[in-house]
Amino acid sequence: MSLSIHTTVLPHDDPDASVAFYRDVLGFEVRGDVEYEGMRWITVGPVGQPGTSLVLEPPAADHGITDDERRTITEMMAKGTYGGILLATDDLDGVFERLRAGGAEIIQDPTDQDYGVRDCAVRDPAGNQLRIQELG
Repeated sequence: MSLSIHTTVLPHDDPDASVAFYRDVLGFEVRGDVEYEGMRWITVGPVGQPGTSLVLEPPAADHGITDDERRTITEMMAKGTYGGILLATDDLDGVFERLRAGGAEIIQDPTDQDYGVRDCAVRDPAGNQLRIQELG
């Protein structure tokens, strides 16, 4: 039996800004863009990796979420503490420069961490933290 990560989900609060960031700055391909009841779900993923996707969804699309929970989610997104993902690359400096040139909000420049990895951190337009580790 095999098990793999197929899709993960991050919230967005501006679908056009999210598409521009993930497609134009990060270099992902857009695999789907679905509108329903005035909301958009956008599926993106790394080029050449069709089995791995990221769905960008409205942060409070679940009808079971209360107004208080929606406010909390909005506040956490604004602080950058609601969603995040860890990516990996064999060219951290190149990816970081592409992110910087694309106007990404920089949290941390490429750094050799005490725990043995070299990584950087940025935020996407919705405030989600992306940590990017260097492979190898």
